[in-house]
Amino acid sequence: MKKLLLALLFIPTLFFAQDKFENKIYLDSLWHESTESNYKYYRIVADYDASTELYLIKDYYKSGVLQMEGHSKTKNNGSKEGEFTFYYENGQKKTVNNFLKSRKTGKEIQWHENGQKKSEGEYADSKKGFSNQFRMNQYWDVDGNHLIIDGTGLYENKGENFFDKGWYKNGMKDGEWTGQYNKDKTYTETYKKGELVSGVSKDKNGTAYHYTELESRPLPLRGINDFYKHIGKNFHITKEYESLNGKIFTTFIVDKDGQIVEPKTIKSLNETLDAEAIRVISSYERWIPAKQRGQYVRVLYSIPITLMGRK
Repeated sequence: MKKLLLALLFIPTLFFAQDKFENKIYLDSLWHESTESNYKYYRIVADYDASTELYLIKDYYKSGVLQMEGHSKTKNNGSKEGEFTFYYENGQKKTVNNFLKSRKTGKEIQWHENGQKKSEGEYADSKKGFSNQFRMNQYWDVDGNHLIIDGTGLYENKGENFFDKGWYKNGMKDGEWTGQYNKDKTYTETYKKGELVSGVSKDKNGTAYHYTELESRPLPLRGINDFYKHIGKNFHITKEYESLNGKIFTTFIVDKDGQIVEPKTIKSLNETLDAEAIRVISSYERWIPAKQRGQYVRVLYSIPITLMGRK
């Protein structure tokens, strides 16, 4: 009898670049799959048709300037591994950091768009063990003023659609922080030694959302083990494929209402079994949606299903 091994990977990202069966993938301003007539970025995946452990991913601005390069275990950049380098559209280096199973880890260096060094810091596991905690070591403003020295000082960073302002002490956030994110959402948060004490965010209509954790992951109503059991019990394999071995990598989004939407195969094993994976995942009942700063958000999941055929 065919055995299934399941592993679920949570990918805490709010905007998703999706992949299709071609080498050049067009992406809109939110990194959603787009068309050649309406795109802001595009992605090139080296050795796209090959079966490999790591794919070289390069994203480009519409102008043709390199925006990012790094390696992923999946073709849609959904499982980052190793060093990634990001660039501004003027060609200046923006960020260099490292990933382990799509989570930032180790040292990170950032630069301003004018080439001036912006920050030096590092990521380590938080006490909760869920998201990585960032320790700020040094920070310079766009004019080169050294505002955070050896972990202590006032941080202020502004962009076209965001800003963040607050104090660092011994490398960790401390006291009141304020900011804007996702273009039209604002927040006020209180920290103590890097740990969030409380926060309140407001959406574009001014509705307030209170929270004590920055993010929460989506979860099946009956628990994650029930989701695994559902796939194992309902995944049907015809006799002609019972001896087949390999992995199917499938992604799906848990939307703001807790529904599974946009399931897609990103690493194929067999067209029939790929379709079965999508069918059985889509048939699962409602999830508890994820939250960011107290507000419901869409989140991308990746699930590899390993088939172990008869010998």
